[in-house]
Amino acid sequence: MQDRHTPEHVEAWRREGALVIPNFFTPQEVATVVADFRQVFGEPEAAQEALVRPPAQGPGTFHPSQFKTIESVPLDCSPALNLIGLHPALVAYARACLGTDDVHLYQCQAWAKYTGAADYNQPFHCDYVNHTLTAPSQDERLNSFTVICYFTDVTEAHGPTHYVVRPDSDPFAPPEATLAYAGEAYEERQRRLGELARTTAAPAGSIFPYGIDVYHRGTNLTAPRGHRYTVTACFKRARNDAIAFTAWAFHHLKPWARIFDHASPEQLACFGVPRPGDPFWTETTLARTQARYPKWNAAPYRAALAAQPVAAE
Repeated sequence: MQDRHTPEHVEAWRREGALVIPNFFTPQEVATVVADFRQVFGEPEAAQEALVRPPAQGPGTFHPSQFKTIESVPLDCSPALNLIGLHPALVAYARACLGTDDVHLYQCQAWAKYTGAADYNQPFHCDYVNHTLTAPSQDERLNSFTVICYFTDVTEAHGPTHYVVRPDSDPFAPPEATLAYAGEAYEERQRRLGELARTTAAPAGSIFPYGIDVYHRGTNLTAPRGHRYTVTACFKRARNDAIAFTAWAFHHLKPWARIFDHASPEQLACFGVPRPGDPFWTETTLARTQARYPKWNAAPYRAALAAQPVAAE
């Protein structure tokens, strides 16, 4: 598949920390994902005419109701939504930004937002605090490639993410400043970040790749009966144990066959599944995995195993 990113997109992500790429996904890809959103979350009937703001939670807080309609893959729907976070063009962009062909997907979530369903307003913050136990690396390739994908048209009335590029925020708001959520310095920092903020408002199919050290915030939906469908995918270099979020096997009761029955070996490798030819694969491990996922296409793994030389006795 032809790349949908350019060298300039890679350089912008490394230098600025964030950017918007319009129309990354095709209209057909968008349509199939939207159909799955409606299957998983229902028709956008939860949307109201206007925002009904819940009671104030105080400075620096995130209203818990905004996270009620967020679900991690796999989901009980078609491969479209389950695998869009592993679209080959998206994986290719992640590999280019992280500087390696071996990347892992460590988080992938679908999020449906509706006007009036919750207070989606957030303070400016950096994500590194729930992606690593330490601090963001000064080498961007050792951090996370996080991308928000829009599958509905997002105007300023549909809750676009607002963000501040790294060169603008670094002089007065280094990443560690996100640890403070109160006080005069916090309020002043929020004000200055707001003055420098850019919007991710863009048509359906657009993406917003950003780093875990980039200041950003969610905003409220105000469009009457409005809704916003997004998928967030987070990639890291394989074997980078400093970055983590989802232990996929913890979700063993979720419909993993929805992934295994349709994903390519390269897409499964992003979940940490060994590639064909890896020493993990033996006749026994193949049979046991096939028993877990009867419709899984194990042919590439069996072919690689058959091609391996027989050890001399």
